[in-house]
Amino acid sequence: MNLNNKGWLKDYLDFRKDLIVSGAGEKGHKASHPEQSLYKIIQPTGLMYGQSVGGVPLADSEKWNDKERLKILLAESLISSSLLFYEKPISSPTDISAAIEKTLESIGSFYNNIFPELATPTKTLLGRKKSPIELAETILDKRIEYTNKFEGNLWSKFFHNSLLFLDVFIYGKWIHTNADRIVSDFFRFEREELRFSVVKVIAAAAHSNKEISIEERRLYDLFIESTELTTERRKEALKIFEEGFAVEDINLPSENSWILKKFFLEVGILTILADKRVEQEELDFLKSFCQYLGFSEDDLENSMIAIEGFVLEHWGELEYLKDSQDYDEVGAQFIKRLSIIAERHKSKLIKSLTDNTDVLSLLRRAGSSELKPDEKEKVRLELIKIIRTIPAFGLVSLPQKFLTLPVLLKVLPKNLFAEGIK
Repeated sequence: MNLNNKGWLKDYLDFRKDLIVSGAGEKGHKASHPEQSLYKIIQPTGLMYGQSVGGVPLADSEKWNDKERLKILLAESLISSSLLFYEKPISSPTDISAAIEKTLESIGSFYNNIFPELATPTKTLLGRKKSPIELAETILDKRIEYTNKFEGNLWSKFFHNSLLFLDVFIYGKWIHTNADRIVSDFFRFEREELRFSVVKVIAAAAHSNKEISIEERRLYDLFIESTELTTERRKEALKIFEEGFAVEDINLPSENSWILKKFFLEVGILTILADKRVEQEELDFLKSFCQYLGFSEDDLENSMIAIEGFVLEHWGELEYLKDSQDYDEVGAQFIKRLSIIAERHKSKLIKSLTDNTDVLSLLRRAGSSELKPDEKEKVRLELIKIIRTIPAFGLVSLPQKFLTLPVLLKVLPKNLFAEGIK
C-alpha cells in the first residue's frame, strides 16, 4: 500500500474490512462505556501523545515514515470513533458498509466546517461531485501535511501531533448533530478553546517544579511561536509560563467527558516525563490536577502505568525521551507500580492461576526441569492474560516486549505460585 498514491484510503478500508467488522461487533454502539472503548483503541497507538509509533498490522508498515503512519492512525481513529458511537446495530456486511459510508461523508463535512484552513471543494475542476471517500482522502492528506509543517522542536511537534486526538474527540460529537451554521460556529469555538487548554496543561506541567531552565525557556518560546495563537492568547500563554497558575484556571469545558479528561491528564504526565524524572512537586501537581478533573489517585496511577508502559514498549522509537530518561529507571518504577496492584488483587490472581491448568502443569515441571523456549513463551503469555484479569488493567495496553518471564515473576506476588500450585 503506497500512502502517497491516490486511492490509498480505499485500499486501506478494503484491507481492514474484516477487522472493522470485528471491531464494530465487539465494541459497537452497545458498549457500556464507549469512551473507554475508544481510549483502549487509541492509547496504544500513541496518537493521544503526539506519537506515531503504535503498531499498525499492515504489510510494509514498518517502512512508513511518521507522516504516513499518522495518516493511517488518524483515519483508523476517526472510523473507530464513528463505529463506537453509531446509533444503529451493526451485525452484517450491509450494516458495516452503511456505517462506513456515513463515516466518510461525516469526515468531509466535519473538516470542511470546523477546519477552514483545510477547506476542500466537493467537486472537481470539471464539475464532477467527489465521492465521500475521495473527499475524505484529500482532507486527511491535507490534515497531516498541515500538522507536519510545525515540526522542528519537541514541544511544537508534541503539541500539534497530540491535537489530532482532539480531531477525533470533537468528531465523535459532531456526527450526532445537524451541520448548520450555529452548530459549526460552536464546534469551531470549542476547537480553539480545547487547543488553548492543551497549551495551558503543558505550561502548567512544565512549570510545576518551579524551576524554568534555559533549555525549557528556549523550547517554550519556539513552541509558542509555532502554535498560531492570537496576540492576546500568546501574551496569556507567556504569562502562564513565567508565573505559573492554579490548575482551576485551565478552564476545561463543562461537559464531563471521561476520555477528554484522561487526555489532559496524560498530556500533563508526558510533559513532565519528557523533562526529567517525576519530582515531588511535580507529583503534587499531578495529584492536584487529578482532583480537579474528578479523578482518584488510582486513576493517576493507572495513567502513569499506561504511559510508562507505552514508553517502555516503544523505547527505541522515542528518541527525545531516551535523552532524558533511563530505561532501567523507568522499568523499575513500572514494575513497582504493577507489583503493588498485583499484591492488592492477590486472591483474584490465585484463582485465575488455579483455573489455568496448562500454566500450573508447566510451573510444576519448571520446579524440577528446564522448560523449552516455546513452553516459557506460553507461560509468559498466559501470565499476562492472568494479570489482565485485574480490573485496573482492563483499559491499559501492557508492554508485551518489556514483560518478559523474569519481569513477570518480579511483578507477581512472591508466594503466588506456591499458593496457586497447591
